[in-house]
Amino acid sequence: MSLTERETHFEFGENWKNYSKTIDQKRIDSAVVGVKKLFPHGLAGKTFLDIGCGSGLHTLAALLLGAASVTAVDIDENSVSTTQALLTKHAPNPNWTAKIASIFDASPDMLGKFDVVYSWGVLHHTGDMWGAIERAADLVKPGGQFAIAIYSTTSCDSMWKAEKKFYSRAPRPVQWSIRQVYMAAFLAAKTLLGGNPISYVRHYSEVRGMNFSHDAHDWLGGYPYETGTPEELLERVSALGFKEVRSFRLPATTGLFGAGCNEFVFAKLL
Repeated sequence: MSLTERETHFEFGENWKNYSKTIDQKRIDSAVVGVKKLFPHGLAGKTFLDIGCGSGLHTLAALLLGAASVTAVDIDENSVSTTQALLTKHAPNPNWTAKIASIFDASPDMLGKFDVVYSWGVLHHTGDMWGAIERAADLVKPGGQFAIAIYSTTSCDSMWKAEKKFYSRAPRPVQWSIRQVYMAAFLAAKTLLGGNPISYVRHYSEVRGMNFSHDAHDWLGGYPYETGTPEELLERVSALGFKEVRSFRLPATTGLFGAGCNEFVFAKLL
């Protein structure tokens, strides 16, 4: 499998392109809240690299939080074109660029180094998660920050890896059927646990601006797929010359309906 070719990965860009049609001010505001959680002091005057820009929503959030310039990269041309369209419409700061690039082709010579390197829920889909993390970390300036979100390890990892490999290659009608079964089972389980499934779906966009159906497709098809424990992430990134600034760690779960992401912000030592 070539790690730099889009065809070897799930069609995230197509999903993001479709999702972008639903982006409104409420979703933009939710994305800003999600990014500000990681950078509570804002991003004023910072150079910002978004690795795996997807819909461009969090690239836009960085600009709204005051980033001086933003570079967005993605392996998928649909993600890049979607990001370009969103930023052209909404970005208050014209100092941005979005381009097609794999993290495995990225280097300081190619992109430069940044005050902030951000990659939320992306590097575990590259086919070489630890290698991708090392590549991304190399793009951080001394004293800069490195923010990543990586799927948490669960006891169902092998099951989900097999499911994602099948789903990502399945015809669209088959994907649709699997998605309906998954969403129905997920909401039924939430009801049994005393939750309100209607309210859950209605307010789903408040979670980083996403919506339930697009997120389900993203989860079910997200292949390649790797995970890591918080302890592994801290140890591996610290060994690259970083220290933890803040983190949002998930409690251990079985992962029966999926895995969430552990979020870390690291600072590169001078």
